[in-house]
Amino acid sequence: MQLLESILLMVHLVVALIVCGLVLIQHGKGADMGAAFGSGSSGSVFGSAGSANFLSRSTAILAAVFFLSSLGLTYLGTLHTRSTGQDGVMSTMPTAPAPKASDVPVPSTTPAPAAPAAGTAPAPASSVTPTPAAPNNAPGSTPSKAADVPK
Repeated sequence: MQLLESILLMVHLVVALIVCGLVLIQHGKGADMGAAFGSGSSGSVFGSAGSANFLSRSTAILAAVFFLSSLGLTYLGTLHTRSTGQDGVMSTMPTAPAPKASDVPVPSTTPAPAAPAAGTAPAPASSVTPTPAAPNNAPGSTPSKAADVPK
């Protein structure tokens, strides 16, 4: 199958180059200098429908071969994709690794202190007690609450 695809690709490229050359060699229907100034003898809007010469016929045949080789390469390309199991370009992209358990922040949840049972002594306070944040009343600072505004 790979050999057939390579041969078809080479035929496609050669035909494309030959079609380009044949189109450049051909003489246009209204390319004369007189046709630009209105003295062209065209029988219709698109020029006279004269007999086709060798260049125009060979260009049409090679254009048909180019079209068929394009279809063949497309068909072989879809068969190749099905056989390899690829879904497209995005299937070849590497996936991001999952985050490690140590990288995920865990919210600290401390249980609320239980109420002491009736008739028992209260639990001793921990050695670290939280201190309330002092209001920022420094000169030039913006107060954070309405109670911090000086009167």
